[in-house]
Order: sequence, then structure tokens, then C-alpha cells
Amino acid sequence: MATLIHRTLSHSHKTIHLRFFSQAALALDQSSSPSPLTYLEGFPKPDPKYAETILAIPRSTSGKSISAKERKVGRVPSIVFEQEDGQHGGNKRLISVQTNQIRKLVKHLGQSFFLSRLFDLEVRSEFGTGDLIEKVRVLPRMLHLHAGTDAPLNVTFIRAPSNALLKVDIPLVFRGEDVCPGIRKGLFLNTIKRTVKFLCPPDIIPPYIDVDLSELDGGQKLLVGDLKVHPALKFLRSKDEPVCKIMGARVSDQQRKK
Repeated sequence: MATLIHRTLSHSHKTIHLRFFSQAALALDQSSSPSPLTYLEGFPKPDPKYAETILAIPRSTSGKSISAKERKVGRVPSIVFEQEDGQHGGNKRLISVQTNQIRKLVKHLGQSFFLSRLFDLEVRSEFGTGDLIEKVRVLPRMLHLHAGTDAPLNVTFIRAPSNALLKVDIPLVFRGEDVCPGIRKGLFLNTIKRTVKFLCPPDIIPPYIDVDLSELDGGQKLLVGDLKVHPALKFLRSKDEPVCKIMGARVSDQQRKK
């Protein structure tokens, strides 16, 4: 999965330098009708070409035998609920989604990126009919794949209204390796984290977070608190946790020099 993340979003050799924003950008409207949160210039935004509506039908029962039957006919047993309720709380709906659609989205985006992106979910009485039961914006919370085939086995969605605060594991994208002082000296990047969990307003969930390596030298590291994100995002882990570090030459590299 780490390889997929690195390959899909590290095509460009152009180093993207993270920017610092003025304190004014941090101010939130305190009026009774606050302006909706929007993406700030310089931060990653979701690619509109992946703005797809996930189709679903209702499912009345659950269990291993029901799930197995659903998978045999090309459907993935799923559930949608509100984050505050949890899977065993109220306002949940059992649904089934189309295996081919979920497989395609996961293949194109990668698993971590699929789980950090909002989708519109349309629940209809049957696939291909106009009988709309519910249309809601959702965030995929959990995705289980078959260990051998990577076929989706089940998906959990949470509703994502604008006034919610959602816990999201945001993928990290490492940039600037081609000009990183430490790497240019023959050292290597020790990647400690591939995702970081944030509390996010749904309207500004980033598809990924840029990690700028362009100034890291040997022995230096980046911490969670060094990541530049929208000011409305809140860290859910210690800001002192390391994200990556420039380490000494690999043992294999040292052996080749002998």
C-alpha cells in the first residue's frame, strides 16, 4: 500500500515547498451565520475526476451467510451510520454496494486515499431504478479486502454533514527527495508514518498532506507538528511523534563500498 501511495502521487519531480500562512488565515468567523470552510490556496484539494456517486441498495438482514450471498452476486455488504452513534448506535442503515464500483475506486485511488475522500451515496430500492430512498454525503471509514484477491469484502461509511467533525487518517505524500541534502549524500529516508489521524470538518478534508523533504540533512527528522495543514484541522496524536528521518547509509550500500 505504501508503494501505491508513493507511486500514484509522486510522479512529478518538481519539489512542492510548503507555505506558511499569515495569522489572518487562522481567523474564524464568529458571527451567528459563519461562512462555510473552504480549501486554502496552496493546500491539496480533491481531484474532481474522482468525484463519483456510490450506488447502494438497502439490506434488511446481516450475518455471515447473508454477506456470502451478497458477494456471490457482485455486491459488497456495507453499513452507513453517524460517527457519534458508532456501529451499534442509532441512525444506521444496512446497505449493499456494487463490488465493481468499489474495486474500481480503490484501484484508482489506493486504499488510504479512498478512506480519506468524501462521496455522495445514493440508496435506491434497486440498482438501476429511479426510486431514491436516501442521498447523503459519506466518508468511507473501514474497508476490508480479501487477502489473496484484494476483492472488497465489506465497507463501513459514516455520514458527513458539514457541521460534523470526523476522525480521518490522512495519507502523507513525500516530496523533494531529488533535492534532499541528506539523500543526495547517499543517506536514506526512514518513513515512520504513512498516514496521520486528524479531526476534520468534512468540507475541507484534504486528499493527502504534503511532506517537504527538500531541506532535510542527515540525522534530521520531521514531526507530526511540522506538517502544514488547514488551521481548522486538529491533531489527534502527539505533535512530537516522528513522521520521517534521514538515516545513515543502508547496510547493503555500505557493503558495496567495501
